[in-house]
Amino acid sequence: MTTQFEFVSANDKPALIAFSTPDWLEAARAALNELGYKVHTAATHSDFLIRFSQVRYQVAILEELFAANNPSENLTLQALQQMPMNERRHATIILFGETFQTFTPMQAFQQSVHAVINSSELFLLKQLIEKAVADNTLFLTNFREAQSRAFSTVGKSD
Repeated sequence: MTTQFEFVSANDKPALIAFSTPDWLEAARAALNELGYKVHTAATHSDFLIRFSQVRYQVAILEELFAANNPSENLTLQALQQMPMNERRHATIILFGETFQTFTPMQAFQQSVHAVINSSELFLLKQLIEKAVADNTLFLTNFREAQSRAFSTVGKSD
């Protein structure tokens, strides 16, 4: 087995995708590439979690049935849901599947993700990703500014 290393530079916009459905995988990859993201693809649950812990991805898109027969078997989603917010807040996490109504806040909240997208809207995926990222950025702007100020004052004395 060959290990392929992809470096992420400071100017890259990294994105991580995890899909079991090949057509959806290619659509997500194409949409993210059009938006200027450097796309990494996770093949397994452990691959996703290792990558996610090593790179500060700006976007992560996960299929509801990634490597699973039903949502309760999706170990990646379960791990993300149990992960402390400070370990995942850097990424806009989008859950993609057949059981969601696109951009329903309560469904996203129930799944501990930023947005849900129904697979029937695959043809709009690029625009939906843009909207999810913009909404998340706007929502977290004050938090990120406060966090940045707090970290910049750590270790400084008056």
